[in-house]
Amino acid sequence: MNNTLTLLGLLSREPSHGYDLKNDYDRFFGTQKPLAFGQVYATLARMNRDELVELLGEEPGAGPERKKYRVTGAGQERVESWLFTPQVPAATLQSDLFAKIVIALLLDDDARRLLELQRQEHMRRMREMTRMKRDGQLLQTLMCDYGLFHIEADLRWIDLTEARLSQLKDSLVRS
Repeated sequence: MNNTLTLLGLLSREPSHGYDLKNDYDRFFGTQKPLAFGQVYATLARMNRDELVELLGEEPGAGPERKKYRVTGAGQERVESWLFTPQVPAATLQSDLFAKIVIALLLDDDARRLLELQRQEHMRRMREMTRMKRDGQLLQTLMCDYGLFHIEADLRWIDLTEARLSQLKDSLVRS
């Protein structure tokens, strides 16, 4: 997930302080991995430098003065472009799991064990996401559904690869 563009999108709703922006991000997207305040402020500084946001001013707060930002026209264009530019599914066909399978076979190691360990980890994560989905609101449920569908696809690939291990090993030996 592109945190910069996500923060810029959140800020596009209305002018905001970094503190409020961080809280919105965490509420909508950071249930598993909240953003650090430092990352939010560094991102706002870069966006300000790049003229995607502008500083409206500073307000006194309990701690340091709170800076309020709003999105510029260039920032709005960037958000619009990001929103309506389709993501390329799996831009590359290379993955660590695929590389591990090939290396295990080249080293004459136990690729089946590797696939079984990965299957177990996927199943563990699936159970965790299912619990989160059951206990969550719609936003979290949809996020979990997205992850679960990806895990299901990975599990199908693991099963297919396991069924083809001998064939794959033979093709690697011949090349």
